[in-house]
Amino acid sequence: MKLSEVKNALQDIETIAFQLPNGELVPSHFHVTEIGKIDKTFIDCGGTVRHENIINFQLWNANDYDHRLHPDKLMHIIELSEKTLGLENYEIEVEYQGETIGKFGLDFDGKTFLLTNKQTDCLAKDNCGIPTEKPKVKLSELQNANACIPGSGCC
Repeated sequence: MKLSEVKNALQDIETIAFQLPNGELVPSHFHVTEIGKIDKTFIDCGGTVRHENIINFQLWNANDYDHRLHPDKLMHIIELSEKTLGLENYEIEVEYQGETIGKFGLDFDGKTFLLTNKQTDCLAKDNCGIPTEKPKVKLSELQNANACIPGSGCC
């Protein structure tokens, strides 16, 4: 989800809710303690230099039950961050404290912001000899599909 999509969503909701991938909600008294711009330059295992730009939201759960974050307040924080940090319309990554700091993607279902699982990946599969996709085979199309039937002794 890009920053512009978050801003559009904030205009249409009355309360902010974040849902973890397991369906559990982030406690409603959370705070957005940081909005940051992360510019990452790295080299993949194939030797290609890559650049990644994301916007980071850090959610923090405090025992502060009286100061809940409302959409207009988060919009103000975002606008201040855009002005101060020169944020562009990058993808959002959300940090949230579980057993360790978790990094999540972000989606929106029309009512709730959804924290989505992120996965690591090899960006140079062609250089590593890793197939990009497993070949899809229909078992019904295998030549000897009926060769192993119960009672045939093949198993």
